[in-house]
Amino acid sequence: MVKIRQLPARQRVRKALLLVSSLLFPITLYYFSPALIIQGASDGVLSGSAIVFGLMFVAALFVGRLWCGWACPAGALQELAQPANNRRTPGGKFNWIKWGVWLPWLLIIAAMAMSAGGFHRVAPLYQIEGGLTVTQPYWYVIYYIVVAVFVGLALLFGRRASCHTICWMAPFMLIGRWIRNRVNWPALRLVAEAAKCTNCQICTRDCPMSLDVNAMVNRAGMEDGECILCGSCVDACPAKAIHYAFGSGK
Repeated sequence: MVKIRQLPARQRVRKALLLVSSLLFPITLYYFSPALIIQGASDGVLSGSAIVFGLMFVAALFVGRLWCGWACPAGALQELAQPANNRRTPGGKFNWIKWGVWLPWLLIIAAMAMSAGGFHRVAPLYQIEGGLTVTQPYWYVIYYIVVAVFVGLALLFGRRASCHTICWMAPFMLIGRWIRNRVNWPALRLVAEAAKCTNCQICTRDCPMSLDVNAMVNRAGMEDGECILCGSCVDACPAKAIHYAFGSGK
Protein backbone atom coordinates (compact mmCIF):
# COMPACT_ATOMS: atom_id res chain seq x y z
CA MET A 1 0.00 0.00 0.00
CA VAL A 2 1.32 3.44 -0.96
CA LYS A 3 1.63 5.70 2.05
CA ILE A 4 0.45 9.25 1.40
CA ARG A 5 2.54 11.87 3.16
CA GLN A 6 0.43 14.25 5.26
CA LEU A 7 1.22 17.90 4.59
CA PRO A 8 2.11 20.12 7.56
CA ALA A 9 -0.73 22.35 8.76
CA ARG A 10 0.72 25.53 7.25
CA GLN A 11 1.07 23.87 3.87
CA ARG A 12 -2.49 22.58 4.04
CA VAL A 13 -3.66 26.16 4.58
CA ARG A 14 -1.48 27.38 1.72
CA LYS A 15 -2.73 24.69 -0.65
CA ALA A 16 -6.32 25.47 0.35
CA LEU A 17 -5.83 29.16 -0.43
CA LEU A 18 -4.31 28.28 -3.79
CA LEU A 19 -7.21 25.95 -4.54
CA VAL A 20 -9.74 28.69 -3.76
CA SER A 21 -7.75 31.10 -5.95
CA SER A 22 -7.80 28.64 -8.86
CA LEU A 23 -11.56 28.15 -8.49
CA LEU A 24 -12.09 31.91 -8.55
CA PHE A 25 -9.87 32.37 -11.60
CA PRO A 26 -12.79 32.55 -14.08
CA ILE A 27 -14.08 35.51 -12.04
CA THR A 28 -10.72 37.22 -11.43
CA LEU A 29 -9.00 36.50 -14.77
CA TYR A 30 -9.19 40.03 -16.19
CA TYR A 31 -7.74 41.54 -13.04
CA PHE A 32 -4.48 39.85 -14.08
CA SER A 33 -4.86 40.53 -17.80
CA PRO A 34 -1.79 41.90 -19.61
CA ALA A 35 -4.00 42.76 -22.60
CA LEU A 36 -6.55 44.72 -20.58
CA ILE A 37 -3.91 47.06 -19.20
CA ILE A 38 -2.77 47.83 -22.78
CA GLN A 39 -6.34 48.50 -23.88
CA GLY A 40 -6.90 50.70 -20.85
CA ALA A 41 -3.68 52.64 -21.51
CA SER A 42 -4.82 53.31 -25.08
CA ASP A 43 -7.91 54.98 -23.60
CA GLY A 44 -5.96 56.78 -20.89
CA VAL A 45 -7.47 54.53 -18.22
CA LEU A 46 -5.78 52.76 -15.32
CA SER A 47 -7.65 49.46 -15.42
CA GLY A 48 -8.20 46.87 -12.72
CA SER A 49 -5.17 44.87 -13.83
CA ALA A 50 -2.96 47.98 -13.65
CA ILE A 51 -4.12 48.53 -10.07
CA VAL A 52 -3.51 44.88 -9.14
CA PHE A 53 0.01 44.93 -10.62
CA GLY A 54 0.75 48.14 -8.73
CA LEU A 55 -0.43 46.54 -5.49
CA MET A 56 1.80 43.54 -6.16
CA PHE A 57 4.80 45.87 -6.48
CA VAL A 58 3.96 47.71 -3.25
CA ALA A 59 3.36 44.45 -1.37
CA ALA A 60 6.71 43.07 -2.56
CA LEU A 61 8.45 45.93 -0.77
CA PHE A 62 7.43 44.26 2.51
CA VAL A 63 6.51 40.62 1.81
CA GLY A 64 8.44 39.76 -1.35
CA ARG A 65 6.72 37.26 -3.62
CA LEU A 66 4.37 35.98 -0.94
CA TRP A 67 1.49 36.44 -3.40
CA CYS A 68 3.05 33.89 -5.76
CA GLY A 69 3.32 31.24 -3.08
CA TRP A 70 0.02 31.72 -1.32
CA ALA A 71 -2.63 33.24 -3.61
CA CYS A 72 -1.66 33.38 -7.28
CA PRO A 73 -4.20 31.46 -9.43
CA ALA A 74 -1.57 30.78 -12.10
CA GLY A 75 0.73 29.35 -9.43
CA ALA A 76 -2.17 27.29 -8.13
CA LEU A 77 -2.77 25.74 -11.55
CA GLN A 78 0.88 24.77 -11.77
CA GLU A 79 0.96 23.20 -8.33
CA LEU A 80 -2.17 21.23 -9.20
CA ALA A 81 -0.21 19.84 -12.15
CA GLN A 82 2.86 19.06 -10.04
CA PRO A 83 1.94 15.43 -9.20
CA ALA A 84 1.93 14.69 -12.95
CA ASN A 85 5.43 16.14 -13.42
CA ASN A 86 7.41 16.78 -10.25
CA ARG A 87 10.71 17.40 -12.00
CA ARG A 88 12.79 20.37 -10.91
CA THR A 89 12.59 23.17 -13.46
CA PRO A 90 16.02 24.43 -14.57
CA GLY A 91 14.94 27.94 -13.70
CA GLY A 92 18.36 29.57 -13.72
CA LYS A 93 18.70 29.00 -17.45
CA PHE A 94 15.30 30.41 -18.29
CA ASN A 95 14.54 33.06 -15.65
CA TRP A 96 15.53 35.79 -18.12
CA ILE A 97 12.62 34.89 -20.44
CA LYS A 98 10.02 36.63 -18.28
CA TRP A 99 11.99 39.84 -18.55
CA GLY A 100 11.94 39.43 -22.33
CA VAL A 101 8.15 39.20 -22.06
CA TRP A 102 7.71 41.97 -19.49
CA LEU A 103 9.91 44.76 -20.88
CA PRO A 104 8.38 44.96 -24.41
CA TRP A 105 4.93 44.71 -22.84
CA LEU A 106 5.73 47.61 -20.48
CA LEU A 107 7.04 49.68 -23.40
CA ILE A 108 3.81 49.04 -25.31
CA ILE A 109 1.78 50.20 -22.29
CA ALA A 110 3.89 53.36 -22.05
CA ALA A 111 3.48 54.02 -25.79
CA MET A 112 -0.30 53.54 -25.62
CA ALA A 113 -0.56 55.84 -22.61
CA MET A 114 1.51 58.52 -24.33
CA SER A 115 -0.64 58.32 -27.46
CA ALA A 116 -3.71 58.86 -25.25
CA GLY A 117 -2.10 61.89 -23.61
CA GLY A 118 -1.42 60.06 -20.36
CA PHE A 119 -3.74 58.44 -17.87
CA HIS A 120 -6.89 60.48 -17.25
CA ARG A 121 -8.90 58.29 -14.89
CA VAL A 122 -8.82 55.22 -12.70
CA ALA A 123 -11.44 52.57 -13.53
CA PRO A 124 -11.08 49.29 -11.59
CA LEU A 125 -14.00 47.77 -13.51
CA TYR A 126 -12.89 48.94 -16.95
CA GLN A 127 -14.18 46.41 -19.52
CA ILE A 128 -15.27 44.11 -16.66
CA GLU A 129 -19.05 43.81 -16.61
CA GLY A 130 -20.40 43.75 -13.08
CA GLY A 131 -16.94 43.00 -11.73
CA LEU A 132 -16.95 39.52 -13.30
CA THR A 133 -14.65 38.52 -16.12
CA VAL A 134 -15.82 35.33 -17.83
CA THR A 135 -19.36 36.41 -18.68
CA GLN A 136 -19.32 36.03 -22.47
CA PRO A 137 -18.74 32.80 -24.45
CA TYR A 138 -15.55 34.03 -26.15
CA TRP A 139 -14.03 34.85 -22.77
CA TYR A 140 -14.19 31.16 -21.94
CA VAL A 141 -11.90 30.56 -24.91
CA ILE A 142 -9.41 33.06 -23.46
CA TYR A 143 -9.72 31.46 -20.03
CA TYR A 144 -9.04 27.95 -21.31
CA ILE A 145 -6.09 29.16 -23.40
CA VAL A 146 -4.53 30.75 -20.30
CA VAL A 147 -5.14 27.60 -18.25
CA ALA A 148 -3.70 25.41 -21.02
CA VAL A 149 -0.53 27.51 -21.23
CA PHE A 150 0.22 27.51 -17.51
CA VAL A 151 -0.71 23.88 -16.93
CA GLY A 152 0.91 22.77 -20.19
CA LEU A 153 4.29 24.30 -19.35
CA ALA A 154 4.18 22.69 -15.89
CA LEU A 155 3.40 19.31 -17.42
CA LEU A 156 6.16 19.64 -20.01
CA PHE A 157 8.98 21.19 -17.99
CA GLY A 158 8.19 20.66 -14.31
CA ARG A 159 7.49 22.63 -11.17
CA ARG A 160 6.09 26.12 -11.73
CA ALA A 161 7.76 26.41 -15.13
CA SER A 162 5.65 29.43 -16.07
CA CYS A 163 6.79 31.31 -12.96
CA HIS A 164 10.33 31.08 -14.28
CA THR A 165 9.57 31.88 -17.90
CA ILE A 166 6.41 33.67 -19.04
CA CYS A 167 4.90 35.27 -15.94
CA TRP A 168 4.33 38.98 -16.60
CA MET A 169 3.44 39.60 -12.95
CA ALA A 170 6.68 38.34 -11.38
CA PRO A 171 8.93 41.25 -12.51
CA PHE A 172 6.82 43.76 -10.58
CA MET A 173 7.50 41.80 -7.40
CA LEU A 174 11.13 41.13 -8.28
CA ILE A 175 11.74 44.85 -8.68
CA GLY A 176 9.93 45.57 -5.42
CA ARG A 177 12.03 43.00 -3.58
CA TRP A 178 15.23 44.32 -5.19
CA ILE A 179 14.45 47.81 -3.93
CA ARG A 180 13.73 46.47 -0.46
CA ASN A 181 17.04 44.61 -0.40
CA ARG A 182 18.94 47.75 -1.40
CA VAL A 183 17.30 49.86 1.33
CA ASN A 184 17.09 46.94 3.80
CA TRP A 185 13.98 48.00 5.66
CA PRO A 186 12.06 45.38 7.70
CA ALA A 187 10.31 42.79 5.55
CA LEU A 188 9.18 39.19 5.62
CA ARG A 189 12.05 36.82 4.84
CA LEU A 190 13.50 33.41 5.53
CA VAL A 191 16.36 32.92 7.95
CA ALA A 192 18.63 29.86 8.16
CA GLU A 193 20.86 28.48 10.91
CA ALA A 194 23.59 26.69 9.01
CA ALA A 195 24.90 24.99 12.16
CA LYS A 196 21.65 23.01 12.45
CA CYS A 197 21.69 21.77 8.85
CA THR A 198 22.28 18.04 8.39
CA ASN A 199 22.45 18.28 4.57
CA CYS A 200 19.51 15.94 4.17
CA GLN A 201 18.45 17.90 1.04
CA ILE A 202 14.75 17.65 1.95
CA CYS A 203 14.36 21.44 1.70
CA THR A 204 15.69 21.39 -1.86
CA ARG A 205 13.53 18.39 -2.74
CA ASP A 206 10.36 20.11 -1.54
CA CYS A 207 10.93 23.57 -3.00
CA PRO A 208 8.19 24.24 -5.61
CA MET A 209 10.46 26.79 -7.31
CA SER A 210 13.29 24.24 -7.76
CA LEU A 211 15.78 26.31 -5.76
CA ASP A 212 18.89 24.78 -4.21
CA VAL A 213 17.66 25.62 -0.72
CA ASN A 214 20.29 23.41 0.92
CA ALA A 215 23.06 25.54 -0.57
CA MET A 216 21.26 28.69 0.55
CA VAL A 217 21.05 27.33 4.11
CA ASN A 218 24.73 26.46 4.21
CA ARG A 219 25.75 29.93 3.16
CA ALA A 220 23.18 31.38 5.60
CA GLY A 221 21.79 33.53 2.80
CA MET A 222 18.19 32.70 2.02
CA GLU A 223 17.46 35.61 -0.30
CA ASP A 224 16.68 34.59 -3.86
CA GLY A 225 14.53 36.49 -6.33
CA GLU A 226 12.71 33.30 -7.30
CA CYS A 227 11.75 32.45 -3.70
CA ILE A 228 7.99 32.73 -3.23
CA LEU A 229 8.09 32.48 0.58
CA CYS A 230 5.78 29.47 0.50
CA GLY A 231 7.43 28.01 3.60
CA SER A 232 7.74 24.51 2.12
CA CYS A 233 11.37 24.36 3.21
CA VAL A 234 10.49 25.71 6.68
CA ASP A 235 7.93 22.98 7.23
CA ALA A 236 9.97 20.19 5.61
CA CYS A 237 13.25 20.69 7.48
CA PRO A 238 13.52 18.02 10.20
CA ALA A 239 16.29 19.98 11.96
CA LYS A 240 14.25 23.21 12.05
CA ALA A 241 17.15 25.06 10.48
CA ILE A 242 14.90 27.46 8.52
CA HIS A 243 12.27 29.82 9.82
CA TYR A 244 10.30 32.92 8.91
CA ALA A 245 11.37 36.31 10.24
CA PHE A 246 10.18 39.88 9.83
CA GLY A 247 12.94 42.43 10.07
CA SER A 248 15.96 43.89 8.33
CA GLY A 249 18.70 41.75 6.83
CA LYS A 250 18.83 39.32 3.91
